[in-house]
Amino acid sequence: MYRISDVLVLGSGLAGLGYALKVADFATVNIITKREITETSTRLAQGGIAAVLGPEDRFEFHIQDTLNTGEGLSHPEVVELVVRQGPERIRELVALGAQFDTTAENGFDLGREGGHSHRRIIHAHDMTGAEVERILVEKVLSHPNIKVYEYHMGVNLITEERLVRRGSSVVNREATCLGAYVLNTRTGEVDTFLAAITLLATGGAGKVYLYTSNPDIATGDGVAMAYRAGAVIGNMEFVQFHPTCLYHPAAKNFLISEALRGEGAVLLDKNGRAFMADYHPMKDLAPRDTVAQAIDHELKKSGAECVYLDISHRPAEFIIQRFPNIYQKCLEFGFDLTKEPIPVVPAAHYMCGGVVVDHFGRTSIGNLLAVGEVSMTGLHGANRLASNSLLEALVFSHQASLATKEVLPQTPIPSVAAVPEWNPGGATDSDDAVVVSHNWDEIRRMMWNYVGIVRSDKRLMRAKHRIDLITQEITEYYWNFLITGDLLELRNIATVADLIIRCALSRKESRGLHYTLDYPRRDDQHFKRDTLLSLEGFL
Repeated sequence: MYRISDVLVLGSGLAGLGYALKVADFATVNIITKREITETSTRLAQGGIAAVLGPEDRFEFHIQDTLNTGEGLSHPEVVELVVRQGPERIRELVALGAQFDTTAENGFDLGREGGHSHRRIIHAHDMTGAEVERILVEKVLSHPNIKVYEYHMGVNLITEERLVRRGSSVVNREATCLGAYVLNTRTGEVDTFLAAITLLATGGAGKVYLYTSNPDIATGDGVAMAYRAGAVIGNMEFVQFHPTCLYHPAAKNFLISEALRGEGAVLLDKNGRAFMADYHPMKDLAPRDTVAQAIDHELKKSGAECVYLDISHRPAEFIIQRFPNIYQKCLEFGFDLTKEPIPVVPAAHYMCGGVVVDHFGRTSIGNLLAVGEVSMTGLHGANRLASNSLLEALVFSHQASLATKEVLPQTPIPSVAAVPEWNPGGATDSDDAVVVSHNWDEIRRMMWNYVGIVRSDKRLMRAKHRIDLITQEITEYYWNFLITGDLLELRNIATVADLIIRCALSRKESRGLHYTLDYPRRDDQHFKRDTLLSLEGFL
């Protein structure tokens, strides 16, 4: 079945919904989302949104903090664009109805997190993402120009390639996106969604790793689809591991916000010793890569299974009021934040690389945009500054809406006659689903063990050998059997794993989130550049 709109959005987090609301004023919008509309990484975001809103803060301070954390790879012009737009984008959220914590003087209650020189984190207790998602979903579901398709998942982007000629010679090949083939995961049918403009807002890829703070939907779908379509991908070696997830067998890596350390929480080893002073002058407020590497080193050195985070020295009333969700969740697992340190470990959290885009979210494929964690804007560089991710999604969803408004009048919706419906060929139902579950588990364990916080060429080569074999097996399975959501996710995490491994192997230095034992120092002479690749290889 064909489903047609001016704009197609894949994903329902802040990036996708924020963009959809802005373009719906002049376009019809179809949104597809893998589960329910609210099941997103945005909803799980605890800490908040970084923006210059305090009287003592300055744009220049936020810009410098972002550049420092990005370890030389953040693009200065992008950092300035995002930081300077921050306050206005926040005001737009408030105008929509988002409610953030305020002080008695009726100003925003600003928090501080690792890498920030000033208090600039706007928050709604410790459930900022849930509040943002709440108001966006409310507005989207009531908008007459927007239609939402839950339990739908992108299979492949639909592209058309044309030859660009100069005289009698072909000087370039340009691909244009026409929409996407989309699986209804409840019925098993694949529909053809056509649109003049397609936006990827599919989030990150934490599920590529065994331990992650991400929701189950975070399987790198947008990056994988864009890569298969020929888009340029960048900086996939930079995977951020959040330093502090609750360590408990039933907690499923529940995130303990960095905002706790911003309010005075201290990391302790198994003997109760505060150890972060050994690793960075900012101690527990060091950037995330430093903190995660420090914890990893402490665990390997001591043989312990976890370290501990202690905020019990702060007043109990303050802890409960500032972090109600985290406090209650810890209580469910038998830990009282107000009385004792809690056990924590790092887990895969945020993908700093992704589909390469310009200042308006435009990819290397015509009429295909990407916004949010799926994209590589140049903001984060080699390491993301805390709470800059929701800010980036806010700013670039706005930028992408401007680009869409400019080109939409001259961009026709693709003709149904020009795009064939999905053809399953001779594929049959699978009677061997264990292949999917086995490979899923093997990829995630392999990535955690060999391509994690600390890497080496030997580990990476071992991972590359394994992912090549697994990918071949998945490809054969994909073409022989009817597709399912599980199979698509497996194919996507395999693609993303391969991209991470290849990018990591190509960077012969340690920088930001990429730390390798073979090249422990930063090398600005040879590697102060983005890692870019496409189907044709490294660029």
